[in-house]
Amino acid sequence: MNNANTSDPSGARDHARSMAGLKAEAMPMVPATAAIDLPPGVAAGLVVWEETIAGGGYAGRQLARGSRLRLTDLKGDACVSLLIFNAERPVERLNIADTLKVQWNGYLEAGRLLLSDMGRVLASIVADTVGWHDTVCGASDAALVAQKYGPSSYQKARNEFHRNARDCFLIELAKWGLGPRDLVPNLNLFSKVVADEAGRLTFVPDQAPAGSRIELRFEMNTLVVLNTCQHPLDPDPSYHPRPVRLEVFDGPPPAADDPCRRSRPENERAFLNTENYCALRAPSSIP
Repeated sequence: MNNANTSDPSGARDHARSMAGLKAEAMPMVPATAAIDLPPGVAAGLVVWEETIAGGGYAGRQLARGSRLRLTDLKGDACVSLLIFNAERPVERLNIADTLKVQWNGYLEAGRLLLSDMGRVLASIVADTVGWHDTVCGASDAALVAQKYGPSSYQKARNEFHRNARDCFLIELAKWGLGPRDLVPNLNLFSKVVADEAGRLTFVPDQAPAGSRIELRFEMNTLVVLNTCQHPLDPDPSYHPRPVRLEVFDGPPPAADDPCRRSRPENERAFLNTENYCALRAPSSIP
C-alpha cells in the first residue's frame, strides 16, 4: 500500500500514479486483447471488450453487427438484467412480448431470438448452459431493495451501499442520451421464475451454478445496457449480488443452416426483415 500524502496535489498525483498496474476483482481488461479463458477457436486479437462486472454493477456498450457477447456467472446464482437497443435508432428496442409470442415460448434458451418492436432480430442466443432465462419479472427498484434488505446509502456504506436495477439502468442509459421513457421491460439472464396454475410466480434458486454461460450473437448494430443487481424475486434475505464476467469478440456470420434462424418459420421472417433493413442502410453502390 502506498502511503503518499494525498492532502496536496503533488501527493495525490504520486498516489494515483502508484496505483498503475494494480488489479481489482471487478474491472475491465485493457487492452481487451489481453483477455484469457476465451471460447475455443477465439483468438485474443478478436476480443474487443472484456470486463468483470461486480455484483450490483452496470455497463453499456455499442456492439457491431456480427459481434458476440459471452456472459459467465462467476459464483453462481447471478442475475444479469439486460436491455438492447438499435444503436442507430434507439427508438427501436428489445420487445419482450413480441420475443415470446412470435416464438411461441414463455422463456428463453439456446436457439431463440431477441426481437425488437419492429419485427427484427437484435440478437440470437447461440449458446447457453442454463436453459431458462426470466422474461417476466422486470427490474428491482429502490423501494423494493430497501424493503427487502434495509436502508442503505452511499454516504454511510460507500461502495457497499445497496443498488437496485432500475437506478443502475437509468445511470447507464443517461450516458447514451436515454432516460426513464426508454426503460422498457428487460430480460433477467441466469434467473428462472415459474408460474403455478393460479399465476403466482416463484423464483427457482440454484438455477445457475458457478461457471454457467450464455452467448449472444448480435444481428444488428446495437446498444447493450446491463446490470448485475439481484433478481426482484430472489428469496435470499441478505443483499448479495453476484459478479459476472463478459467478453465481446468478433465471430463468423450465421451459416445457411443456423439453428436460431431455421428453428421455426417466424425466425426466418425476422432474419429477412433484419437483412433487408441492414441492406438499405449500407453505403449505396449507385454512382
